[in-house]
Amino acid sequence: MLERTRTAERYARGFTAAVVAVATLLLAANAGPARAEQPQQGRQTVADSR
Repeated sequence: MLERTRTAERYARGFTAAVVAVATLLLAANAGPARAEQPQQGRQTVADSR
């Protein structure tokens, strides 16, 4: 049969889960594409000034 958990244990688990969720969101927000070693020159279009 399932044993009842104490209220403090449930709050501790919830708090731990919240801290892990915030840390994961912060890491995901700060993760970005890596910088290229040398910037590549893209094609540039020139507007015709006639």
